[in-house]
Amino acid sequence: MEKSQKQKKFFSLKLKWALGTSIGSFLIFCMVAMSLFSAFTQNLLNSERELLNSGMNVISQQLGRSNTTLNKTGINNIIIPEHERDDFVNGQRYRRPIIQELSDSHLIVNIYTPNKQNIFSTGKPLSHAQFSQSKRIREVSGPEHNVLAGTQAIYSNRGHKLIGYLKVENSLNAYYKSYNQFKLVCFFAMLLVILTSGLLGYFLSYFLLQPLGDIHDTVKEISKDPTKNIRVPVTGRNDELAELTAMFNEMLDRMQRYIDQQSQFVGDVSHELRTPVAIIQGHLEMLQRWGKDDPQVLAESLNASLAETKRMKNLVQEMLDLSRAEQVEINFRNQRTVVNDVVHQVFNNFKMLYPEFTFTLDDDLHSPVISDVYRDHLEQVLVILCDNAIKYSQDRKEIHISLSRGMNTVEIGVQDFGEGIAPEDIKKVFDRFYRVDKARSRKKGGNGLGLSIAKRLIEGYHGSITLESSLGAGSIFRIILPIVEDDDIEDDQAKTDQQDNN
Repeated sequence: MEKSQKQKKFFSLKLKWALGTSIGSFLIFCMVAMSLFSAFTQNLLNSERELLNSGMNVISQQLGRSNTTLNKTGINNIIIPEHERDDFVNGQRYRRPIIQELSDSHLIVNIYTPNKQNIFSTGKPLSHAQFSQSKRIREVSGPEHNVLAGTQAIYSNRGHKLIGYLKVENSLNAYYKSYNQFKLVCFFAMLLVILTSGLLGYFLSYFLLQPLGDIHDTVKEISKDPTKNIRVPVTGRNDELAELTAMFNEMLDRMQRYIDQQSQFVGDVSHELRTPVAIIQGHLEMLQRWGKDDPQVLAESLNASLAETKRMKNLVQEMLDLSRAEQVEINFRNQRTVVNDVVHQVFNNFKMLYPEFTFTLDDDLHSPVISDVYRDHLEQVLVILCDNAIKYSQDRKEIHISLSRGMNTVEIGVQDFGEGIAPEDIKKVFDRFYRVDKARSRKKGGNGLGLSIAKRLIEGYHGSITLESSLGAGSIFRIILPIVEDDDIEDDQAKTDQQDNN
């Protein structure tokens, strides 16, 4: 299987496009050409048939003037009257004989007696004579190609007596000459159509598929070095391939961010775990050497090791929470929560846990508001924001929580009046393990993952979280979540009931 795949040759999409265009043009041309060719040749053959039929009518009418059985003398007298022969002898102008007129128009005339003996001929017969009492015109085989042959019985005009037979043949030389010429024209026209359509398809595909070539080259470069900062050139065209290029570049930007975050994540995790591991290892080595004999040193080392173990446990738990937050859209779809209830619950819990703080709730919602979010996740985000507000509000112990509604969204605000954050740090606070003041944050028990978890959770439910802050004036976090309307709830309920019935 692998060998067959390796042996499979590359076939360019441009060549496929050109080949497909050529085949399509060839098929269309064949259908049109066959229709035109059939109509042209049929009309030409009908014209030849009408010519033969007209000649037979003229000759039969002239020969029908005889009242006796046809012979050579009688035929000459009928076809070339005496006064016309005199005019011809005197060199005067006269009407050309009918037989000679027909003979000049590529018709071969043969006249037979009632006994089927040939008594007059303008040329060698092209086919075997088949006599019948009625008039017959048919296409028969000739020496080189098919010919038209017409036969009929000749009756006298007066007594309606059978006086002979008439056979008129059309060699169809002019017809087959035009037939072959038209066929040759169609052949060269077909070659021209195939060549032109193939070249046009190739150059058109080269122009239209150029973004795919750029994407191919970009992917090839990135496959060699995933960290390479290269993007697909953006063209000024406004089509599906331009949208594909923009989406591909966005995907590369997102992938680059993930790579950078992953590198930072690995580095930060190793750094965060290195310290507690080193502390625990140091205490254990000290106890192993001499500290286990000193009760005070033993107690201090155990307490320090337990504290570092607890911090490592919290760090691992937060890392797991962050990992789950990045998959929230997959694992927690179709979860709905009354936002008012969760905000009021968190507000009451913190007001009870921290009586030394003043908590204020501004609720502008006059009815329950439902959003597509898992209740525990929304509560977790609010707890993270309120915890941060308490940690950094040591002087003015006051927390404001607000609830308001937009057009199709609900907004939750958590405001503190603490230390605040510098403008250059505002965009970084949602990064993993980022702490504005690492020393002070470590003392307050933070690992720098709380806001990152909150951001991933909110964005997983198609919401957003923003921060406004200034040094010495405090910070305000705003959460915006989409609202589920009553019509959407009824439609989803109907779908659920239908699935249950099935």
